[in-house]
Amino acid sequence: MPIAVPSGEDQGRFRHSQFDPSVLAESKGDRTVSVCIPARNEAATVGPVVHAIVTALTGEAGGIPLVDEVVVVDDGSGDRTAELARQAGARVIASEAVHGGKGQAMRSALKETQGDLVAFVDADVTNFEPHFVIGLLGPLLGDDSVSLVKGFYRRPLQGAPDGGGRVTELMAKPVIDLLFPFLASIEQPLAGETAAPRSVLEKCGLADGYAVELALLIDVAGLFGVESIAQVDLGVRVHRNRPLAELRPQATDILRAALARAPLITPD
Repeated sequence: MPIAVPSGEDQGRFRHSQFDPSVLAESKGDRTVSVCIPARNEAATVGPVVHAIVTALTGEAGGIPLVDEVVVVDDGSGDRTAELARQAGARVIASEAVHGGKGQAMRSALKETQGDLVAFVDADVTNFEPHFVIGLLGPLLGDDSVSLVKGFYRRPLQGAPDGGGRVTELMAKPVIDLLFPFLASIEQPLAGETAAPRSVLEKCGLADGYAVELALLIDVAGLFGVESIAQVDLGVRVHRNRPLAELRPQATDILRAALARAPLITPD
């Protein structure tokens, strides 16, 4: 059963349900897959996230052998994040820059893992299912020209079916509209659910802090072309929504990364 690759208007956009994990595992060949989970004080959710991946997608627990290693990067947690992640089956490493931020934790993951393909997922998702990982890996295993996969989804907020992703709507997307309009089709530019070949991540690098997602998106587009970026509909993503006051540092990091890269963009 071949992996379906969309064409025409749907090119580069997928649904997670298009991918059969057994087929993906067969298509891996000699390639290896690392799933990395940056986490700080996520004891309430990191265990179930790790457990879902380990039991369903690794051969260690009798699942489909799609994922070769699951690594949690503990960014100086003051709770039981590391302990519970380890109990659930992850290898836990400490971020080299404790409390350095998400980008630094992701760089630590890249340095300490071995997979040819690297998928990142967030630790605070409360409705996590294996299809989050399956969807991210599908385009990479089906098409060698794909350099980056971004997840997209509906984001409930405080009981409403939509409304999550406030920094995305109020900062990231306006910045994209003004400075990087060629990325306007990216549904969730700040999605923590993202995957790429290791070679792409090493060539682009990973920015500090919350800037990492937008910076990677811009850098991949600049080095490999927007057409090499795939998007996968992961359905609905429920997570811990931060208070408004905690979103300002994230917005600041994103704006800083965008302004630093704007001079590098040459209009057509």
